Amino acid sequence: MNGKKILFVSSELVPYLPENEVSLMSYEAPRMVNSKGGQIRIFMPRYGNINERRHQLHEVIRLSGMNLVINDMDMPLIIKVASIPKERIQVYFIDNEEYFKRKATFTDEEGELFKDNDERAIFFAKGVVETVKKLNWSPDIIHVHGWMASLLPIYLREYYADEPLFADSKIVTSIYGKSFEGNLNPEISNKMAFDSIPEDRIEAVSPPTYNNLLKVAVDYSDAVILAAEGIPEDLKDYISNLDKPVLPYVPLQEFEEAYADFYNTEVLN
Repeated sequence: MNGKKILFVSSELVPYLPENEVSLMSYEAPRMVNSKGGQIRIFMPRYGNINERRHQLHEVIRLSGMNLVINDMDMPLIIKVASIPKERIQVYFIDNEEYFKRKATFTDEEGELFKDNDERAIFFAKGVVETVKKLNWSPDIIHVHGWMASLLPIYLREYYADEPLFADSKIVTSIYGKSFEGNLNPEISNKMAFDSIPEDRIEAVSPPTYNNLLKVAVDYSDAVILAAEGIPEDLKDYISNLDKPVLPYVPLQEFEEAYADFYNTEVLN
């Protein structure tokens, strides 16, 4: 991995959010690449339940300030950064008062999905790409973790198809166990259509279930990692029929060599 540039884009990440299969591997995979001499960038949403003072988040003025158009609305993009001290790893946070100020991640106090989770996912995908463009950093691999990041592959390959910075980047999507029941807002179809995403690809997200979002993510990925044991059977069957490299589930204690070998031999070749 020496010298390779890997962009990690995740829904959740320890130590900023509680430990689960997504947040833990979103930390361990970059740590592994970092230890092997790779260059990394990590992006996640700045949810309102992240303690900014404790984790010493601060706004990066030179990266903030642009507006992203979401469903014909201008939404200000704020970029914050923090460091994971013991690993010397810097994390970039995608922020917006409207989407991420609330003191929760994906659901309200009753456990209901936020109605604007679809727009939050679109904003996150666009925010990551626009920020990496400002950094002028061309990743060899873009590794996606968690459903809030699942629209990044389709937006990279469709909405940002002519962006030269990502022309040679390979996309890897990690698949985890089902993390929400029900559907996102069905209006996601119209919002993606506003961004000129092809109609047949939008249909694949309808209804916008967890499985359908991840199916579209892997369709636009160059390789897939099965990152959990409890992956929905429908999703596993779909992935098994894809003509692209798939890394079977590897326990956390054994993942380092398996992931590094997969990156080097299956993704970058």
